[in-house]
Amino acid sequence: MKLYVLTLWQIIDPIYFMFTRLTYIDDLKGRNRNIFRVRLTRYKGKEYILSDGTVIQKNDLLIKIHLHNVQLMKSVRNIKSDVRKAMVIHQNVQKSLPQLAEYVNNHSNASDIKGIIGITMLNRGSSKLGFETVEISNSFYKYFKCIALLPIYWLSVNSLSSNSLKKHHPCYLFMSKEKLLNKYFQQM
Repeated sequence: MKLYVLTLWQIIDPIYFMFTRLTYIDDLKGRNRNIFRVRLTRYKGKEYILSDGTVIQKNDLLIKIHLHNVQLMKSVRNIKSDVRKAMVIHQNVQKSLPQLAEYVNNHSNASDIKGIIGITMLNRGSSKLGFETVEISNSFYKYFKCIALLPIYWLSVNSLSSNSLKKHHPCYLFMSKEKLLNKYFQQM
């Protein structure tokens, strides 16, 4: 069943990519492609102060990161252990962050970009990468994101249970531009 869903997703993904105005941050193809697809966005949520003192507030310019879910799920589809899957996902994200830092540093709006933002249910271990996890305060938006992210979550685990859904709910991931550049720029 999961293979059929992944195949369908692979067909739909180029259409999704086109309508969401996402951009690849590299020119590579296949397994070596960066796991992130990004777009410039204006933040519309509640104000947050990150651990390095960066204040993220309404209308700040951020790079919104999207995991390339089809690519990611293809890399873990034959792995049986959920722990091993999580490690592979973590490694893919970690490997992609230096190139994301270079992309942000070289962006034409680099001086105005405050940081990066993502929304995920796969947030375990994200703090080790430098991300800060923030709860989504709007319950309607949180529920909507839960429904939207459920297929990727289902594909990333061996069995779906109500307990695992309670532990893994959608949240924001933030990282300031300064932290991203200090931690990952020129690590390629």
